[in-house]
Amino acid sequence: MPPSNNDFGLIGLAVMGQNLVLNVASRGFGVSVYNRTPEVTAAFVARHPGQRLFGAATLPEFVASLARPRKVMLMVKAGSAVDAVIEQLLPLLEPGDIVIDGGNSLYTDTERRDAWLTGLGLRFIGAGVSGGEEGARKGPAIMPGGPASTWDVMRPVFEAIAAKVDGTPCVVHIGPGGAGHYVKMIHNGIEYGDMQLICEAYALFQAAGFSADEMAAVFEQWNAGELQSYLIQITAKALAQKDTETGRPLVDLILDKAGQKGTGQWTLLNAAENAVVISTINAAVEARVLSSQKAQRVAASTQLHGPVADLAPHKAALVAQVHDALYASKVVSYAQGLDLMRTMSEKKQWALDLGAIARIWRGGCIIRARFLNRITEAYAQDPQLANLMLAPFFRDLLNRTQLHWRAVVALAVQNGIAVPAFSASLAYYDSFRSARLPANLLQAQRDFFGAHTYERIDKPAGQWFHTDWPEVIE
Repeated sequence: MPPSNNDFGLIGLAVMGQNLVLNVASRGFGVSVYNRTPEVTAAFVARHPGQRLFGAATLPEFVASLARPRKVMLMVKAGSAVDAVIEQLLPLLEPGDIVIDGGNSLYTDTERRDAWLTGLGLRFIGAGVSGGEEGARKGPAIMPGGPASTWDVMRPVFEAIAAKVDGTPCVVHIGPGGAGHYVKMIHNGIEYGDMQLICEAYALFQAAGFSADEMAAVFEQWNAGELQSYLIQITAKALAQKDTETGRPLVDLILDKAGQKGTGQWTLLNAAENAVVISTINAAVEARVLSSQKAQRVAASTQLHGPVADLAPHKAALVAQVHDALYASKVVSYAQGLDLMRTMSEKKQWALDLGAIARIWRGGCIIRARFLNRITEAYAQDPQLANLMLAPFFRDLLNRTQLHWRAVVALAVQNGIAVPAFSASLAYYDSFRSARLPANLLQAQRDFFGAHTYERIDKPAGQWFHTDWPEVIE
């Protein structure tokens, strides 16, 4: 006989959904599952006997199996599919029931759905979930947004299934409305930056003649130090992997065309709307776009000239320089992402706790890394920190590593090796630390052609001037 008091329901049994269900069930909760293909539901439940799982063949059966207030999590493709499932659920739910969107939805869609369901007496949570297949099963980082009262209801489940670091669950109530999905979007943007920076380190080592095994050893060594992170760890493993057919390093056989699902582009659009610089993430997104233009790049490689790469430095010296360039650039990427979150928090009155967000990113999620402890500490010491680069630990780190950082970018440029994220990060650092930029000339140009006026350094701030510039003769 079907249950009527299961604690949790999940719709969408793709890889992430299946692993989240197993995670929830392993914590002692009764879980109901539904997939639009009944055979998928039945097969999933059959593969896991002994678990408190109920596979519903229909949505009415699924909803009826849940205790009130019903807690229904959607793990379906972002976009219209989420709306379609909600539409099917509405006639079956009652006031006070909770719908959770655990996919990578755009935060503005989450805000629209929140208003829609609230108007019907239901409760809605937009929860960013990060960690991939392994994280979903063993413990992801969870970024839920919505009313604080709804968080109180969901907290026991979310804290039980989230990753733990030093006994602390990697989940916290992010804020109202679309705040949770917004923070997950920024997480993904930072992830783009992290991955591109690692790829640029790989490109430099490859040009210097390192074998895949040598590079794997370098990344494994880095993972034991201050660069420790999930992405560094899996990079070492990926570089060490051999192809079963040829015995060659598998990475050498993978086509250099990167995919993307859109969250990086959403981050760029949001930054542009809020006039916040995220040049490292921008460079990473553009690098993926350029990688996808494989045919054009192959054709251009026979026509556009560049230097023949000649990186013959002492390998240990290069490893030390690239280590510092990667660490410094990583700091810049996080500084930019956090700056964007701070700006949006003020605009939307979300009251985002940046230190708490860094704390939950320490485990479960794709960008989990040792240095997130330092970010948490920085915001604990100064909750109003204007820019992460100005926190004492990161200020000293950047001052210490900047010479190696410059050497790496210069070496890459001289040898025709594209390092857009390293370069963009360094340019941001140099621009941010400059007391005077050449924008004075830019303002002169704007006033020349458009009478946009300018301020003067020898007059009080807020006074605007215009010059009658000489006529341009064609």
